[in-house]
Formats: sequence, structure tokens, C-alpha cells
Amino acid sequence: MAKKTVAIIGRPNVGKSTLFNVLAGEKIAIIKDTPGVTRDRIYADCNWRNINFRIVDTGGIEPESEDIILKQMRRQAELAMDIADVIVFITDVKVGVTSSDKEIALMLKRTKKPIILVCNKCDKVGATPPEVYEFYDLGLGDPLAISAGKKLGIGEMLDKIYDNLGDISNEDIEDDRIKVAVIGKPNAGKSSLINKILKEERLIVSDVAGTTRDAIDTELDNKFGKYTFIDTAGIRRKSKIYEDIEEYSVIKAKFAIDRANVCLLLIDAVEGVTEQDEKIAGLAHEAGKGIIIVINKWDLIEKDNYTFNSYKNKVYEKLAYLKYAPIIFMSVLTGKRVNDIFKVINEVDKNNNLRVPTGLLNDVISEAIAITQPPSDKGKRLKIYYATQVSVRPPTFVIFVNSKPLMHFSYVRYLENHLRKHFEFKGTPIHMIIREKSKKDK
Repeated sequence: MAKKTVAIIGRPNVGKSTLFNVLAGEKIAIIKDTPGVTRDRIYADCNWRNINFRIVDTGGIEPESEDIILKQMRRQAELAMDIADVIVFITDVKVGVTSSDKEIALMLKRTKKPIILVCNKCDKVGATPPEVYEFYDLGLGDPLAISAGKKLGIGEMLDKIYDNLGDISNEDIEDDRIKVAVIGKPNAGKSSLINKILKEERLIVSDVAGTTRDAIDTELDNKFGKYTFIDTAGIRRKSKIYEDIEEYSVIKAKFAIDRANVCLLLIDAVEGVTEQDEKIAGLAHEAGKGIIIVINKWDLIEKDNYTFNSYKNKVYEKLAYLKYAPIIFMSVLTGKRVNDIFKVINEVDKNNNLRVPTGLLNDVISEAIAITQPPSDKGKRLKIYYATQVSVRPPTFVIFVNSKPLMHFSYVRYLENHLRKHFEFKGTPIHMIIREKSKKDK
């Protein structure tokens, strides 16, 4: 059975993200005393009384707003309500019942789903504040007094969630999904790509740079396999990070890369590879993730018989350390070649998790040594005793030698290239660890 879902709903700045972080047990959602900070749905797993369920944080609802971002935030909350099994409606006891609260209450009643009304910011321990009783007017039953910031009343609220979740299966299911992080600078088309793949409006799409400020997980099953797509905030240069919110988004993007198996590096075909693209690619490369370079907006480029190869060469010139990464040219707007990406994702993920038998590995290393002798210095020649693979994601090899200083970087690169000729390492970096064998080992 799929995990039950609990959606946290409410107008902006009532403490939804603070409550979400308390339930998730870690700092996932951005917290800021500015309405509209949490713009997309954010998912996390929660456990209470040995029951696992998923919680969803949402952008705040402003029922009468005509602002384009606030309208889309409302749409995100509506989508969250559609998929929720239980809805937590959070209000601000210090502000009291607002007209927006009343409009949201009417929306929630129409869902016919269990609603838990929560009055946040009841920061004093003891009797229920008299201000809470005003919220009975919303017609959603008994309001619960909590303080997300001070973690008061959370257990009672979780007990009520537990009682409303109904039948839950806690069978441990191995996560065999390929986690795909979509990375790139602002406005490269990250959210648009995921929306095109999902064929539904699950993430906000906007021409406003920096719209996606959190990393969003979206699961997808299709004929190619099972995937979790992680949409990330566009990473800006530090000189352009004026808000601490944007700075936190950079950190979250790095975390998203760390969580991923495969990274799709989205590059704007019109702009080409920029300095910022190089830095973002470096984050994924250093993290050892599978990498696919996706050139978006290819439909906007004038082409002749030489355009494809010429553009490809320019990309590899800029991203010389990513020559192992495949390049896909596509148009998210028209959908051309978007579905081609799944087979490449599967291939790159497989290669990132590839393990080479020790015997075969040493045969290939010996062949490389026979073709090109190891370097020497002052009459002393490098000797390579043997190699072994110690881990995957990325494939990591330890090579035992007689003298580590003799193992020049260029020869390490030569051995890596030789391994790539014999094994399917397309799309994945390779880590080579050089160790000097002690006399006792010899």
C-alpha cells in the first residue's frame, strides 16, 4: 500500500514550514517571516507510534489574490488537498480568524476529507488561550492549541492525525527508484522539464528567476522504470544572492545533488555553457553522481549540417572534465526528445553502480601497463602491484603501487581512460585512490 499523505494547509506566514520541519525532524522547508517563502509543495516522511506517513508542506493560500505567484501557490495547495488523506489546517491564534481563514475553511469542507484545525503560536504552557475558542466559528470541530516554534501540543496533534489516517500498511519496501536531480542556473527550464515529463502541473512554472526555492521530490512510474525527480532551486552566483533565502536555496541544491543517483544538468542552448553552468556541473562531478548534459531550447538554434557536432564540441571544451557525460539536445517547449531521456537515465544509473570483478580489472590494468609503461624518476620506475574496486556510486578503485609520488596525475588519467574503453562507464565519474604498499604487504 502507498504511504498515506498529510497536507499542511493555511494562509501565508502562519507557521506551516516551522510545523513541517518539526514533524520531519530536520530543516527541510525554508523558514522566513515573509509571506510567500514556501512556494511549492515539499514532501517528507514522518513516523508516529510506529506508523510511517508522508507530510506535504504547501505555499500559503490567498483566496482573493490576483498575484501570479500567489495564485499558483493556491493551485499547489489545491493539488496537495487532492492527494491528501488527512489535512492539517493551521491558523495563527495571535491574528485571530481572518476572512482568508473562512474562505480556506469552505474550500476544505468541500474536500470531504478529515480536517484537523490547528491554532499555532499558543506559546504558553497551561490552560488553552481564550483566543482559541474564536476558531470554532470555522465549523471544523475542536481546534488544537499548539506552538510549532516551541514544540508544544505536537504530540496531541500527531495522535489526532494517527486516528484519522485509517488502515496503514507498514511493510518495508526497498526503494528501487532512481533519484534524478534536475540542476542548473535559474530559468534554464528545470521545472518545465519535470512538468513535461509528468504531464501534469505538479511544480510551479514561472518566468520569474528563482521561483523554485526548495527541492521538491516527485515520484513517477512509467514503462521505462521508477523514478523520483528532484527539482532544485536555480543556483545563482554568490554576487547575485541578495536574500538569505536565495543563499539557503544554494545549500538545498547541493543537498539535492547529494541525494541523487543521476543529475540532469540543464543548459540554455541560446546562452550556451556559462561560468555558472561550469560551477554547477562541478558540484555534481565532485559528488560522484551520474551526469547527463541536457541542452534545452534547441528549437531556437538555427542549424546546418555542422551545428550539432560543433555545439557538442563547444560544450565539452567548456566542461572538459565531463567528457564522459552524454549530451541530449531537446526542446521542453515542444516536447521533442524529452522521452529519450529515460533510457539514458537508466544507462547512466547502471554505470554509476557498476562493479568490475577483481580479476578482470587487473587484466585490463596489466594491458594498459603493457601498452604504456609507468613513469620513472631518477632511475626509479613506478610499479603497479594490483587494483581492486572498493565501492560504487561512483565506481571507486584502489591501486597499490611501490611509490605514490611516482604515480603522476597524467598516468592516473591514462588508466582511467583505459578502463572506460573496456567497461560501460558512460555518464559516471571514476574515482582512483592510489596507495603505497608497505614492505610488510610486499
